[in-house]
Amino acid sequence: MQVCLFQPEIAQNVGAVIRTAVCFGCPVHLVEPMGFVWDEPRMRRAGMDYLERAQIIRHKSWQHFLDALPEGVRLVALTKFAENRLDDFSFAANDILLFGNEGHGLPPEAHDRADARIRIPMVEGERSLNLAQSVGMSLFMGLMKTGQLSKA
Repeated sequence: MQVCLFQPEIAQNVGAVIRTAVCFGCPVHLVEPMGFVWDEPRMRRAGMDYLERAQIIRHKSWQHFLDALPEGVRLVALTKFAENRLDDFSFAANDILLFGNEGHGLPPEAHDRADARIRIPMVEGERSLNLAQSVGMSLFMGLMKTGQLSKA
């Protein structure tokens, strides 16, 4: 399982996502442009020493990311507009979980390209969850459902 962040805006969220992904042994794709400079101190603080062990793949654009997708990989968009719930979804081991940015979510072209769209259930009327928290919940659920969680 892999994570893809579409044009993330907040350095601390990216650092926290990278740290989570390292702990679960998952690569992180970053679709640029991002809302901060790569060596942002706040990202390094949130990612700590995990950044050195991370599998980070940076893509210059959405099209560059799409061109790099291997055959047979399913792109699963996390969006509050989805019908399917995270806990009801049948994950596959090679899924890439796609997350929009903090200010605008996923653009229409990403929604349209996704092979599946799922949502994290929330109390009605609430706007959104934090990006890093959403990645952590979704990644854990996907890894658990596919039997990929570490046995350590």
